Amino acid sequence: MPNSHVTDEERSEPPSAPPERDLGAELERMEDRYKRALADLDNYRKRAARQLDRLVNERADALLRDWLEVVDGLERAERQHPEGAVADGLRAVRDQMASVLERHGVHRFGAAGEPFDPARHEAITVVETDELPERAIADVLRSGYARGDDVLRPAQVVVARAPQHREA
Repeated sequence: MPNSHVTDEERSEPPSAPPERDLGAELERMEDRYKRALADLDNYRKRAARQLDRLVNERADALLRDWLEVVDGLERAERQHPEGAVADGLRAVRDQMASVLERHGVHRFGAAGEPFDPARHEAITVVETDELPERAIADVLRSGYARGDDVLRPAQVVVARAPQHREA
């Protein structure tokens, strides 16, 4: 063995250890980072789920609004032929379409006599009458539809107003 300058005592000493670290503090920092990462991941999942729900609902609402145009066309055709075999067939198809809408949580609203609600009704015109209370719906020109509490399409209505007494 070659002659070295290291003595036997020096060989028995372990190599110098790295400077002392506070392992407890480092563990706390790592746990904190881990908990924050878990919270961020949970928040991301919740946000992504909300965005997906919103997108699905928007697409479903758009499809239902398109379907309502078909219902309107069918109702116009039914008014053109109120009696006979054609009318019976149109009513059967209309009832089937109404059933499909109901299965998807869609309900029709807007009827004569109801109070006017600007969030649910679109006033097309106003008519003076003593037969209905002020701001009641006098006639429905196009039904409104909602899914749950969300209005898909407002009802187009004629709103009643008390007659204006004109002095001569």
